Amino acid sequence: MSSMQRQGGPATCNFYSQWRTSRRDDTVREQRPSPPPEALMQTIWQHQRLQRDALTTVDGRSVRVLHPGFCNHEAGPDFRRAVVRIGEAAHVSGDVEVDPRTADWQAHGHATNPAFNDVILHVVWNGPSHPTLPTVRLQPHLDAPLAELANWQATAVPLPTEFAGQCTAPLAALSSPAQDELLAQAASVRLREKAADFARHARAHGWEAALWYGLFRSLGYKHNVWPMQNLAEQLPVLQSIGPANSLGWQARLLGTAGLLTDNLSGQTPAARQHLRGLWDQWWRERDALEEFILPPALWRFGGLRPANHPIRRLALLAYWLAGERMSERLENWLQLDCTKTQLAEGLHETLKVVPEDFWRWHWTFRSGRQTKPCILLGASRATDLAVNVILPWFHARAAAGRNGELIQRIEHRYRDWPAAQDNAILKLARQRLFGGSRRLNGAAQQQGLLQIVRDYCDHAPATCAACRFPDLVRSWPG
Repeated sequence: MSSMQRQGGPATCNFYSQWRTSRRDDTVREQRPSPPPEALMQTIWQHQRLQRDALTTVDGRSVRVLHPGFCNHEAGPDFRRAVVRIGEAAHVSGDVEVDPRTADWQAHGHATNPAFNDVILHVVWNGPSHPTLPTVRLQPHLDAPLAELANWQATAVPLPTEFAGQCTAPLAALSSPAQDELLAQAASVRLREKAADFARHARAHGWEAALWYGLFRSLGYKHNVWPMQNLAEQLPVLQSIGPANSLGWQARLLGTAGLLTDNLSGQTPAARQHLRGLWDQWWRERDALEEFILPPALWRFGGLRPANHPIRRLALLAYWLAGERMSERLENWLQLDCTKTQLAEGLHETLKVVPEDFWRWHWTFRSGRQTKPCILLGASRATDLAVNVILPWFHARAAAGRNGELIQRIEHRYRDWPAAQDNAILKLARQRLFGGSRRLNGAAQQQGLLQIVRDYCDHAPATCAACRFPDLVRSWPG
């Protein structure tokens, strides 16, 4: 019996989790009372682990972060192409620099470095304002205690590019059942941390809002997570306008996203007809939602497959919002008894929508009619939603209700879920940890491997110096 099966109540014994927690606690203790490591500050900013509704500059102006920017791994500011609105001014796009102290701007030579000319916001741990730049303090605006954020940081940092890992030999010395148990315990940590994020959001906004928050973010992929989150945060305003059918919700979401074009030239006849129908809906609501409309430049389209285009994902969300309550549909699915082979199929059937003629035969507004129907949600995306959103959301609710039996049911589904599509991160992780020979059986093992990478590989240099994971493997029970 795996650790995930044994974890029905609050008193759990997870060897992996104990190792991980001791590492994080030591890191945070070593930093007090000084500012935390700059890498942790950058991760907090990148993922906006802040009280976003209360964010202000040092001089008291409100700050709305439409996009925190893209992490810059080269020389120059920490984040590129952020989009923020300060006070009553219009939104601006530029760079963000994160420093432990305000004085670091001068000390690090940013003031005389042309690469920092486009910085629009200086983010510091605490202290005075920058003489000429709007300044935000992180410390007063954290959405959780620093120790908790240091522990959470493991889920949010980039993967190293090197292949070799000092843990390869000790992992090879473990039996297959022991490797499976290690991955199962790491997967359990990942599930519970995702669930904790949903619980945190639900405490502030309610369970239904937390679910939509996860769905919107997950459908944003890596390039459009932040504009999707901004839309999710405005969902109560959008819903207050009144009920709408699928066409009405498409108009509402695409209009607020800034993606509803009024330029019909060059569009296909089918696209022009569909856009006219959307505009018939949107012009009635546009004035009421004007202050919430996102700038189109916030979205990234380069390198996206047509099926992953934000307009198409917003169309899918529109159908969900126009239907019965998503939480009730998912609750009915969770109560169904299904075999291991029926898990993914059952959820896909629950989430599947049958679009009207346009979205059934067109990828985007500018694409021609396809010869085969274009589905709005594929099986692989349903699996991603299951392990990253739906099961963690249910787990958080069950934990809040102290329902141990339901927790076990959710963890059983998580453990039995079929594997998601392979990706570059998993391929590199298998090479780095297992020499490329390890097959991952199911989505939970994939999630466990990702958690190990986040906890250890991402914090170690290329030489693996000072990485504690090889010691963890050598001391693994059994």
